[in-house]
Amino acid sequence: MTTAAATIGDEAAKLDADDPLAPLRDRFLLPGGVVYLDGNSLGPLPAAVAPVLTDVVHRQWGTGLIRSWNEHGWWDAPLRVGDAIGRLIGAAAGQTVAGDSTSVQLFSALGAAAALRPDRPLLVTDPGHFPTDRYLAEAVAGRESLEVRHVAPADLDGFLASEGHRVAVVSYSPVDFRTGELYDMRALTDATHRAGALVLWDLCHAAGALPVDVDELGVDLAVGCGYKFLSGGPGAPAFLYAARRHHAALTTPLTGWTGHAEPFAMSPDYAPAPGIARARIGTPPILSLLALEAALTAFDGVDLAQIRAKSLSLTGYFLRCAEELLTPLGFEPVTPSDTARRGSHVSLRHPHAYGLVQALAAQGVIADMRAPDLLRFGVNALYTTHQDMLTAAVRLRDVVRDDAYDPAPQPSGRVV
Repeated sequence: MTTAAATIGDEAAKLDADDPLAPLRDRFLLPGGVVYLDGNSLGPLPAAVAPVLTDVVHRQWGTGLIRSWNEHGWWDAPLRVGDAIGRLIGAAAGQTVAGDSTSVQLFSALGAAAALRPDRPLLVTDPGHFPTDRYLAEAVAGRESLEVRHVAPADLDGFLASEGHRVAVVSYSPVDFRTGELYDMRALTDATHRAGALVLWDLCHAAGALPVDVDELGVDLAVGCGYKFLSGGPGAPAFLYAARRHHAALTTPLTGWTGHAEPFAMSPDYAPAPGIARARIGTPPILSLLALEAALTAFDGVDLAQIRAKSLSLTGYFLRCAEELLTPLGFEPVTPSDTARRGSHVSLRHPHAYGLVQALAAQGVIADMRAPDLLRFGVNALYTTHQDMLTAAVRLRDVVRDDAYDPAPQPSGRVV
């Protein structure tokens, strides 16, 4: 190990030794010999999930059959799991529902926002938003006869100064999925409200990684997935939050039977259930929903402020590793060093990002990339260590030094 690596290695050892969250790593079934830094695409398996699924499949489904909807709380699971997620995003009970995909929840939230501001013709979204968010903004705009305006968060104040009276909803994510930059949720929410518009936050890269305090910030609507920092498994159900003050007037574009005030009356006409239950749509995916519920127990007794502090320590440490070991080899950190502007992953720019990520995986370090040239290293304070970050940096350095990677670009359709 070089002198630089040895020095920062001593720092990693001390930081890990002083880590109050270190015991939480045992709440996950992490494979031996693997450094897992892809948690902002798919969280690892929590230890609590497999026993719960075994019970759900063999006892609840296998023995209880249809009775388990009542006897084992299947029917209430979307609201119960929603409240568990709500505690992680600063939402009081009765405002969050879980059970459909992120795309469905986002479509519902955008449609609901448009209905709450029927006389305003503009839907504002980030030009750098995740593709699904952009696609669905266009889909909802076409359905609701709205016009989409692509406005970067940094330009929102100026845009609202001239067009704010025409804006129905502003749809952003607090964390840029490519660079890891963290935006000021409070400032953007307040600016949107001063214009009389609603704000919708996509929390996919924030829920479980940092405190977002949706109630305290006055957020109107929020959505997020269950499979990233919440570690609910591949394709885990997503959630929708709607502030209580909007419930009486909340109408969603997908009015499924489970969101009916009397779902088992089988009425020919739709009447929304009271509260957030009206945002339920179809029969919930019980296996995946209960897997998510079990996964959320990994957060039991954990202070989100501690998670945020450790996340910043991990990402800050990795940026120092990158400066010492990787910048001289042509890597460019694009994640802000300012802690107030940094989410829970670090992105490095390199023209051969795909080949490097593949070579790292062969060395036991699993990260991911975003085309064309960003390597992403996601940290989850529940299980990631500073030693993990050092190992990733050292192995990446060695791969480049040894020219041990394929410089070909990412093949079409290939999941990293």
